Amino acid sequence: MLRYQENNELHRDFHSTANTTLNYIAEHYGVEALKEILRKTGHDVYKSIREKLERDDTSELIEHLNWFFHREGAPYQLTVSENEIRFECFECPAQKHLKKLGLPVSPYSCLQTSEVNAGMCENTPWESSVEHIAPGHCVQIFKRKVCK
Repeated sequence: MLRYQENNELHRDFHSTANTTLNYIAEHYGVEALKEILRKTGHDVYKSIREKLERDDTSELIEHLNWFFHREGAPYQLTVSENEIRFECFECPAQKHLKKLGLPVSPYSCLQTSEVNAGMCENTPWESSVEHIAPGHCVQIFKRKVCK
Protein backbone atom coordinates (compact mmCIF):
# COMPACT_ATOMS: atom_id res chain seq x y z
CA MET A 1 0.00 0.00 0.00
CA LEU A 2 1.35 3.39 -0.99
CA ARG A 3 2.10 5.83 1.80
CA TYR A 4 1.08 8.72 -0.47
CA GLN A 5 -1.76 7.95 -2.85
CA GLU A 6 -3.74 11.07 -3.58
CA ASN A 7 -7.15 10.39 -5.03
CA ASN A 8 -8.36 13.98 -5.18
CA GLU A 9 -8.24 16.36 -8.14
CA LEU A 10 -4.89 16.41 -9.93
CA HIS A 11 -3.27 19.87 -9.91
CA ARG A 12 -0.57 19.78 -12.56
CA ASP A 13 0.58 23.32 -11.75
CA PHE A 14 2.75 21.86 -9.00
CA HIS A 15 5.09 20.97 -11.89
CA SER A 16 5.72 24.67 -12.56
CA THR A 17 6.38 25.29 -8.87
CA ALA A 18 8.84 22.39 -8.70
CA ASN A 19 10.51 23.59 -11.92
CA THR A 20 11.02 27.10 -10.50
CA THR A 21 12.25 25.69 -7.19
CA LEU A 22 14.88 23.51 -8.90
CA ASN A 23 16.25 26.56 -10.71
CA TYR A 24 16.20 28.76 -7.61
CA ILE A 25 18.09 26.29 -5.42
CA ALA A 26 20.70 25.55 -8.10
CA GLU A 27 21.25 29.25 -8.87
CA HIS A 28 21.38 30.44 -5.24
CA TYR A 29 22.94 27.46 -3.42
CA GLY A 30 24.61 25.43 -6.17
CA VAL A 31 23.98 22.15 -7.92
CA GLU A 32 25.60 20.10 -5.13
CA ALA A 33 23.12 21.56 -2.61
CA LEU A 34 20.28 20.73 -4.99
CA LYS A 35 21.52 17.15 -5.33
CA GLU A 36 21.70 16.82 -1.55
CA ILE A 37 18.13 18.10 -1.14
CA LEU A 38 16.81 15.79 -3.85
CA ARG A 39 18.57 12.73 -2.40
CA LYS A 40 17.26 13.58 1.06
CA THR A 41 13.78 13.87 -0.44
CA GLY A 42 14.09 10.39 -1.93
CA HIS A 43 15.47 9.06 1.35
CA ASP A 44 13.03 10.74 3.75
CA VAL A 45 9.82 11.59 1.90
CA TYR A 46 9.73 8.18 0.22
CA LYS A 47 10.81 6.47 3.43
CA SER A 48 8.28 3.65 3.16
CA ILE A 49 9.54 2.76 -0.34
CA ARG A 50 13.16 2.87 0.86
CA GLU A 51 12.40 0.74 3.93
CA LYS A 52 10.77 -1.91 1.75
CA LEU A 53 13.73 -1.80 -0.65
CA GLU A 54 16.01 -2.34 2.38
CA ARG A 55 14.09 -5.61 2.91
CA ASP A 56 14.43 -6.36 -0.81
CA ASP A 57 10.72 -5.72 -1.36
CA THR A 58 10.07 -3.72 -4.55
CA SER A 59 6.27 -3.82 -4.34
CA GLU A 60 5.75 -0.23 -3.19
CA LEU A 61 8.25 1.19 -5.68
CA ILE A 62 6.41 -0.59 -8.50
CA GLU A 63 3.04 0.59 -7.19
CA HIS A 64 4.38 4.15 -6.87
CA LEU A 65 5.64 4.26 -10.46
CA ASN A 66 2.39 2.79 -11.82
CA TRP A 67 0.10 4.98 -9.72
CA PHE A 68 1.62 8.38 -10.32
CA PHE A 69 2.33 8.04 -14.02
CA HIS A 70 -1.06 6.43 -14.71
CA ARG A 71 -2.70 9.24 -12.75
CA GLU A 72 -0.93 11.83 -14.91
CA GLY A 73 -1.97 10.02 -18.08
CA ALA A 74 1.67 9.61 -19.10
CA PRO A 75 2.56 6.94 -21.64
CA TYR A 76 4.96 4.47 -20.03
CA GLN A 77 6.10 0.88 -19.98
CA LEU A 78 7.06 -0.95 -16.80
CA THR A 79 9.09 -4.14 -17.05
CA VAL A 80 9.84 -6.07 -13.87
CA SER A 81 12.19 -9.01 -13.42
CA GLU A 82 13.79 -10.53 -10.35
CA ASN A 83 16.91 -8.34 -10.60
CA GLU A 84 15.75 -5.27 -12.51
CA ILE A 85 12.89 -2.82 -12.82
CA ARG A 86 12.82 -0.77 -16.03
CA PHE A 87 10.41 2.12 -16.19
CA GLU A 88 10.31 3.83 -19.57
CA CYS A 89 8.44 7.11 -19.64
CA PHE A 90 7.78 8.09 -23.24
CA GLU A 91 6.59 11.63 -22.43
CA CYS A 92 7.41 13.23 -19.09
CA PRO A 93 4.15 14.63 -17.68
CA ALA A 94 5.98 17.50 -15.95
CA GLN A 95 7.77 18.58 -19.12
CA LYS A 96 4.57 18.21 -21.15
CA HIS A 97 2.70 20.49 -18.74
CA LEU A 98 5.48 23.09 -18.66
CA LYS A 99 5.55 23.22 -22.45
CA LYS A 100 1.76 23.61 -22.49
CA LEU A 101 2.18 26.64 -20.21
CA GLY A 102 4.94 28.02 -22.43
CA LEU A 103 7.55 27.67 -19.67
CA PRO A 104 11.11 26.49 -20.21
CA VAL A 105 11.94 23.14 -18.64
CA SER A 106 14.55 23.42 -15.90
CA PRO A 107 17.95 22.02 -16.86
CA TYR A 108 17.73 20.20 -13.50
CA SER A 109 14.46 18.42 -14.28
CA CYS A 110 16.07 15.07 -15.05
CA LEU A 111 18.52 15.50 -12.17
CA GLN A 112 15.48 15.51 -9.90
CA THR A 113 14.51 12.04 -11.11
CA SER A 114 17.98 10.53 -10.81
CA GLU A 115 18.75 11.99 -7.37
CA VAL A 116 15.35 11.21 -5.81
CA ASN A 117 15.65 7.63 -7.08
CA ALA A 118 19.20 7.40 -5.68
CA GLY A 119 17.89 8.57 -2.31
CA MET A 120 15.19 5.90 -2.32
CA CYS A 121 17.83 3.24 -3.04
CA GLU A 122 20.37 4.48 -0.47
CA ASN A 123 21.56 1.66 1.83
CA THR A 124 19.36 -0.90 0.08
CA PRO A 125 20.21 -3.90 -2.12
CA TRP A 126 19.08 -1.74 -5.08
CA GLU A 127 20.72 0.99 -7.16
CA SER A 128 19.24 3.31 -9.73
CA SER A 129 20.19 5.01 -12.96
CA VAL A 130 18.44 6.98 -15.67
CA GLU A 131 18.99 6.65 -19.42
CA HIS A 132 17.98 9.74 -21.38
CA ILE A 133 16.56 8.80 -24.77
CA ALA A 134 15.24 12.21 -25.91
CA PRO A 135 13.83 15.32 -24.22
CA GLY A 136 11.04 14.10 -21.94
CA HIS A 137 11.75 10.44 -22.75
CA CYS A 138 13.83 8.40 -20.32
CA VAL A 139 14.25 4.97 -18.83
CA GLN A 140 14.52 4.75 -15.06
CA ILE A 141 16.40 1.61 -14.09
CA PHE A 142 16.47 -0.02 -10.67
CA LYS A 143 18.92 -2.92 -10.44
CA ARG A 144 19.67 -5.34 -7.68
CA LYS A 145 23.31 -4.74 -6.66
CA VAL A 146 23.96 -8.48 -6.29
CA CYS A 147 21.81 -10.57 -8.60
CA LYS A 148 19.98 -13.58 -7.23
